[in-house]
Amino acid sequence: MSDDSSGLLLAGVGGQGVILAGMIVADALVRAGHDVKQSEVHGMAQRGGSVFSHIRWGSSVDSPLVPLGSAEVLAAFEWAEALRWVEYVREGGAVVADLRTIVPPGSCTDRRSWSIRYPDIDPDLLGRRTLKTRIVDASSTAAELGNIRAANSVILGSVAAFLDIEHVHWEAAIERLVPAGTEAVNLTSFRAGCEVVEASIPPRPADPDGFPGPHEIDIRHEWCKGCDICSRVCPEYCLEVGIDGELALVDAEACTGCRLCELLCPDFAIAVSPPTENVSRGELVASAGDPP
Repeated sequence: MSDDSSGLLLAGVGGQGVILAGMIVADALVRAGHDVKQSEVHGMAQRGGSVFSHIRWGSSVDSPLVPLGSAEVLAAFEWAEALRWVEYVREGGAVVADLRTIVPPGSCTDRRSWSIRYPDIDPDLLGRRTLKTRIVDASSTAAELGNIRAANSVILGSVAAFLDIEHVHWEAAIERLVPAGTEAVNLTSFRAGCEVVEASIPPRPADPDGFPGPHEIDIRHEWCKGCDICSRVCPEYCLEVGIDGELALVDAEACTGCRLCELLCPDFAIAVSPPTENVSRGELVASAGDPP
C-alpha cells in the first residue's frame, strides 16, 4: 500500500448495519477521487457477534486491512466494540462511539445480575493516548427524526467531521445505497450527526434484585420478519411465531425482563420496559396488543 494511504475502521454487532455503513463510506471516498479498498466480515446476522469493516484509501492502495495503531477514525456502533477496537486508532486519531449497549448472552452469568460483566460507559476506558473522542446517542437522535434504524447515518455524520470529504459525496452515497424509501430520513439523520453535541454519559443502573413483572413487551409488527430468534431465546416462552409467520405475545405475565428478545432482535422490532417505567414511544413502537 502507498505511504499516503489512510485507514478507517467501523465496528459493531451483527444486525446493526455495519456492512452497509462501510459501503457508504467507501462509496463516498471513491466519489471524492480516492483509490479505495474495503474488507469486512460476513455471517453475523444474529445479534451478539462482532462485525467490523476495514477501509483504506489514498492515491494507490494495495491492501484493505488497517494495521494496528494506524486508523484515522474508529466508528463504533456499540460501546463494547469501541473498547475492543480502540487500539487500531493512531495517536491523535478519532473515535466516534455510540452509547448503545448490546449485552451478549455470554455476559449473562445469571438472570439476577445478567449485565454485571458489561463494561461501564466511560470515555477513560478508551485509553490514555491523545485521541479525539465523540460519544453520541445515535439511536435517540434517529428516533426523534422518525426512524431509529437511521442511527447509523447519525454516526456517519459524526465520522464526517473527522474526514476531509465534501458532504455532497456523503449524501450521494447515502442516497444510492440506503433502502428505497428511507433516503430522506437517512439524509436528515446524517446532517443531524454532523452537528450533534456529545451525549452525556448515563449513570450505570444498579444491579437488579430480581425481575418483578409483568413487563411491557412492545412489538412493531411491520418491522418483524418472523425470524423466530426472540421466541427461541426467551427463557419463559413468552413469545411465539405462528404458522402465518406473525410474532405473538402469548404469556406476558411470565416475562422477567431479561430483554434477550430485545437485544437479539436484528430488526429493532421488540422493546421491553419495566412495569414501573412509563415510556411513550410515539410512532416508533406499536404495542403488542395493537393490530399490526
